[in-house]
Amino acid sequence: MPTALFDTPILINGFRDPAFTKNRDLPLHRWVPWIAGFSAQFVDDCLVRYLAPNKTGATVLDPFAGVGTTLVEAFIHGHNVIGFEINPYAALAARLKLDAVSIEPGAVRAQIAGFQRFMDIRCPDDRAPKGQPRSRPPIGFSGRTQLFSPPVERRILFALDFINLIGKPKVRDLFRLALGSVMVSMSNYSYEPSLTRRSAVDKEDIPDARVAHVLRSKLELMRGDIEYLQEQMRTIRRRPKVKVYSRSFFSSLKTLKCKAFVDLVVTSPPYLNNYHYPRNTRPQLHWLGMASGPGYNGAREEQSFGKFWQTVRDQPPMRLSFSFPLLEETIEAIRGLNTHRGSYGGPGWANYVTTYFNDAHEFCKILKELLRPQAVAIIVLGNSVIQGVEVKTEEYFGRIAQESGLTFEDCLLLRKKRTGTSIIRSSVRVDRPPVKTALYESAIILRK
Repeated sequence: MPTALFDTPILINGFRDPAFTKNRDLPLHRWVPWIAGFSAQFVDDCLVRYLAPNKTGATVLDPFAGVGTTLVEAFIHGHNVIGFEINPYAALAARLKLDAVSIEPGAVRAQIAGFQRFMDIRCPDDRAPKGQPRSRPPIGFSGRTQLFSPPVERRILFALDFINLIGKPKVRDLFRLALGSVMVSMSNYSYEPSLTRRSAVDKEDIPDARVAHVLRSKLELMRGDIEYLQEQMRTIRRRPKVKVYSRSFFSSLKTLKCKAFVDLVVTSPPYLNNYHYPRNTRPQLHWLGMASGPGYNGAREEQSFGKFWQTVRDQPPMRLSFSFPLLEETIEAIRGLNTHRGSYGGPGWANYVTTYFNDAHEFCKILKELLRPQAVAIIVLGNSVIQGVEVKTEEYFGRIAQESGLTFEDCLLLRKKRTGTSIIRSSVRVDRPPVKTALYESAIILRK
């Protein structure tokens, strides 16, 4: 993508602001609001710095693809892309952004017009819906507050009736993704930044919404972005190869069946902050038919990098699968805190930290197998505070990479993300008053 598209100032280390919020106004990247991830401009800087100038056809990998920021940027630059993402909704977003190069804008325009006619008959935005929709709310989806108010729910169900009738799979998926991207904005929930009830943050519930208008506006924006991508790709002689796998990166060696072929990795694993990524997509997973029943199994919570405190806290004391005395000391210090709370105190959190770094060790070993000689991996991570103990994740991660046979080339501070206490350091979970700690974000530069 031409760098002129971005106007954010360069940071002192040569990278522009990595915050995902910078994507809100960028074609394709703006399709889906996302809490985690980094900016397209940061990826653009990585591509320019670590791949040969004016060279296309390199292979760029994102092991935690999310909604596809790395993949889309590399694709527009003319590089082959490979992504792994266990969350089906995020994987759908990443895959559709890349598929946009082959979606006929005229077909999208025709379906948008058909959708408007369909909704005008069954549930005009300014009048009560007529009749009953064929679609039904998902089974097993529940919360402390009903997701949609009854009028909104009926309009959403009618929209699903139309979507299910679309014959072209990619266009149908485009409509599904558009609905997923706007549904929370019309619900009684809100991103704060985690998904929570509007009433919990002193916001009024939404009694009704212009579902057809909101969805049509989103689709028109997406159609324009499809035309933009197709225009951009006309300047590239060969169509880059694309593979997006809705599965764990830990299966990559078996999935890809080849080694030492990746030229660049730009990725950001889940941070060591117990941020529950599956929770944020639970409405989309259920309402788009990707999950059913209670809990977060549709987002493959058990396959997440580092798991979650809730999934490992009650296990017997866990140990590192590799030797790292300094990290072991940190883990044991955490394990000895607030033991009277059992798994809710230090022992449970120590299991979480152990699991996280065991996964980091496995990740680095796989990375070494996939990278070409001299290829670079850029890993964006933040530090964390666990039971009052600061864990400098980037330093430990770099040491683990070295132990796995990679070169820990550099660690660059990207930004001071915030100053305060992490969710894991709240007064609910520790006995001492909170101590302010700078929570920052860094880019670890590894080389094969």
